[in-house]
Amino acid sequence: MADSTVTGNSQRERRWEFRAGQEQGRLDQFLAGKDTGLTRSRLHALIAEGYATLNGSVVKPSQKVRAGDTVRLVEPPPRSLDLSPEEIPLEILYQDDDIIVLDKPAGLAVHPGPGHPGGTLVNALLALCPDMEGVGGAVRPGIVHRLDKDTSGLMMAAKNERAHHRLSEHIKARQVTKGYLALVVGELPAEEGVIDAPIARDPRHRKRMAVVEGGKAARTGYRALATAAGVTLLELYLESGRTHQIRVHLAHLGYPLLGDTVYGKGSPLIGRQALYAHHLGFEHPVSAEWLEFRRGLPADMAAVCRQLGCRPHSDRCVDGKGWLLRV
Repeated sequence: MADSTVTGNSQRERRWEFRAGQEQGRLDQFLAGKDTGLTRSRLHALIAEGYATLNGSVVKPSQKVRAGDTVRLVEPPPRSLDLSPEEIPLEILYQDDDIIVLDKPAGLAVHPGPGHPGGTLVNALLALCPDMEGVGGAVRPGIVHRLDKDTSGLMMAAKNERAHHRLSEHIKARQVTKGYLALVVGELPAEEGVIDAPIARDPRHRKRMAVVEGGKAARTGYRALATAAGVTLLELYLESGRTHQIRVHLAHLGYPLLGDTVYGKGSPLIGRQALYAHHLGFEHPVSAEWLEFRRGLPADMAAVCRQLGCRPHSDRCVDGKGWLLRV
């Protein structure tokens, strides 16, 4: 029997079942080699708490797994968080009774988690839109997609269940346009192209993602807009939505994001990874009207371009309104 995974949404428990092939070794090591998205420490804790079974029996993390054994793993649903509205300034681009579109600043986590129980976008949205509480679930109310804490840019959120369901469907069907601006270290040999490389959990660093043979298909299109002093400004569009996709793909090519301390290294030019979600297009979940939003470079990335004297490759880099380079 091939490995199989059955997953629910963020509010339900997740279950996996694996049939061991030729793998040998400890149970915790066996599960760490599977694509569950869980860290080694999380897996060890779940096994110790009785959430993993070997041939139907609860065992210790050190129990040996042999060919033909059946391993089942359950991750219980997350505990409901005590979310409180917080008055956090947000730049709102659009809102109506169903949705809200905003420009998330760098440094703002999307939802609470370990190390940041409050002070998140969710807390800010609950203060701005109290009726959003519980929309799409108690853990991440209103959220239909996310950006990394230190990635800034355009996001949409749902203000009711109907909008949440429809937007989630559109994202799953890849019917939402997501465009990004990035500053990368180095000058790419091709002015434009597509990075087509599968992504999965990094087998050596379980908290990171990596290009891994047999991983989930991932495609990122890019074009170079400007260069200066060994740094290139890129515009990128996602054809898939894998975790850290742009960061992983660019680092895999050897051109990590400027300031990315996880997949590259820090930079004195900017205090975060230089990535901005500048373009968002989607069908309104109720009216079916196509909505399109674009923004120019955020202040910190624009300052790097000015400091380095970025040279646009062509007039496509800046239109009549200066929306792209905002310098």
